[in-house]
Amino acid sequence: MYTSETIVAPATPPGEGGVCIVRLSGPQAPLLLDKVFFGRTSVRDMTTHRLYHGRLQNRRSQLVDSVLAVVMRAPHSYTGEDVVEVHCHGSSQILRNVLDLFLDAGARMAEPGEFTRRAFLNGRLDLSQAEAVAEVIRARSERAGRAALSQLDGHLSRQIYEFTRRLKEPLALLEAHIDFPDDDVGSLDLGDWLRPLEALGREMRALADSFDMGRVLREGVSLLILGRPNVGKSSLMNALLGESRAIVTEVAGTTRDTLEESIVVAGFPLRLVDAAGVRDTADPVEREGVRRAREKAESADLVLLVVDGSQPLAEEDFLAMGLCRPGSTLVVVNKSDLPLRLDPAPLAPFFARVEVSTRTGQGLEQLRSSIVELLTGGHAGSGEEDLVVTDRRHRDALVRTVEALDRLAVAVGGQAPLECLSLELRDALDALGQITGETTPDEILDQIFSRFCIGK
Repeated sequence: MYTSETIVAPATPPGEGGVCIVRLSGPQAPLLLDKVFFGRTSVRDMTTHRLYHGRLQNRRSQLVDSVLAVVMRAPHSYTGEDVVEVHCHGSSQILRNVLDLFLDAGARMAEPGEFTRRAFLNGRLDLSQAEAVAEVIRARSERAGRAALSQLDGHLSRQIYEFTRRLKEPLALLEAHIDFPDDDVGSLDLGDWLRPLEALGREMRALADSFDMGRVLREGVSLLILGRPNVGKSSLMNALLGESRAIVTEVAGTTRDTLEESIVVAGFPLRLVDAAGVRDTADPVEREGVRRAREKAESADLVLLVVDGSQPLAEEDFLAMGLCRPGSTLVVVNKSDLPLRLDPAPLAPFFARVEVSTRTGQGLEQLRSSIVELLTGGHAGSGEEDLVVTDRRHRDALVRTVEALDRLAVAVGGQAPLECLSLELRDALDALGQITGETTPDEILDQIFSRFCIGK
């Protein structure tokens, strides 16, 4: 399939622009370019990885566009195959005409992610690096982009290969005792043999646990601002956004629907939601806003429960508190620039309490730090060198590896036959290999690459 067909697709997003890039990959890519490209240098004489100016013409010798073309010869290309890129003008009509030229010449349209899949199958990338390509494109913050680039650069792969090496060495020793029991291979102290595997399991579990932070980086989370009317919810949203986005008045119940905005806090992409004030009301519009606030409270990753520190807790504060999950709620005591009249005792079950003043900005940095701490379990790291797992598939594979090692320890304690120990180690290796693609089933590969955009 990947040795005979040449594929083509636009490598740039649809729409008008200065330049559009059309990419081909496959054994016929230079030949197909030669059929339609006319310049001072023929395609067969082009130096690899160098741009050449010329004209694209159809079968009737009509000008399609004036372009720059580059040939990247195998194996030194993204896919490991002969690759051609044509830089044409960014008109949707020109793009269609250029694609038609190559389709008529014998190429076929690429499937989503097919270029990167070929790079994986040809050994240019392992599977975790291939997946990182899509994450680099989709990164919603600078920190998420750095994490994706680190994975693309092979940071995760190198760690997985090191784990694999540390699993294979004890497996080889174990199987030597299984295959050659009567030969002089020495005695095997299973306690000493197991000890480094137990340490390895702890390292892999720690890496799997980094998914809490990695998920926030990759997917972002929803952050709901909740509380009774007129405690400063909209003012808090404006303060976190750094702009006047929500309407703020002295009239209670100004916000009657949910207002959503994107925000990046300490490099983590968040979806900030300002909900209607929670209270019993006869106003049908406001009542609908309160109903929506209740729904958002059930699905939000984190709730910022805002209370007015200059007043005692009111009945409506307790109504809002009843919608919150203690483990995923951060209490924000607003108006800290005024004398404190709030009794904090009823707020004790919640994760933490931060005092802020949306008027002066006092406490906002502490609030941002507390948000990140709660979302990442206190493992935010520096964002520079820390290795984190951002893909649930990778996390699940690590967990299965650790579970196999846990079963191995139980089997050793139960004096199970060496063959049973070997099976558990092989299960661990199989699970670990699914991260880099060594043991990943084809149906999983299909699912992974189907999520890519066409042309990548």
